[in-house]
Amino acid sequence: MNNNSLGFSLFDNMFDDMFRDPFFTNSNTTKLMKTDIQEKDNNYILDMDLPGYEKEDVKAQLKDGYLTITAQKNTSNEEKDKKGNYIRKERYCGKCSRSFYVGDSVREEDIKASFNNGILQLTFPKEVTGKEDTKYITID
Repeated sequence: MNNNSLGFSLFDNMFDDMFRDPFFTNSNTTKLMKTDIQEKDNNYILDMDLPGYEKEDVKAQLKDGYLTITAQKNTSNEEKDKKGNYIRKERYCGKCSRSFYVGDSVREEDIKASFNNGILQLTFPKEVTGKEDTKYITID
């Protein structure tokens, strides 16, 4: 088998790449979206590592008590260098998403978000459980 200029068999590289495909592996987005959640005063602070992403690549959505963070990165496969086409580009391209239950009482305007140096930070209040009034049913 012929080796490329780096000393690796192209067949070996293709074979290895095939088994790195999400179809063959457990595609776990937690590897890409490392998250720390801390409790401070009456709030939770969520820090999520999103290296290589820009602010425009990241979306946060609140629906039915779930806070969902989605990051999407697109690159063109048609990019060329001065000598021709790339043989291999090892940059992540795709979409990843994580959801966290924050409670039904948290509203969109309660959540503060910032994105700096590849870290998304979201601050939101702890779910406030109000005291329910006892309601009696009239028995006929």
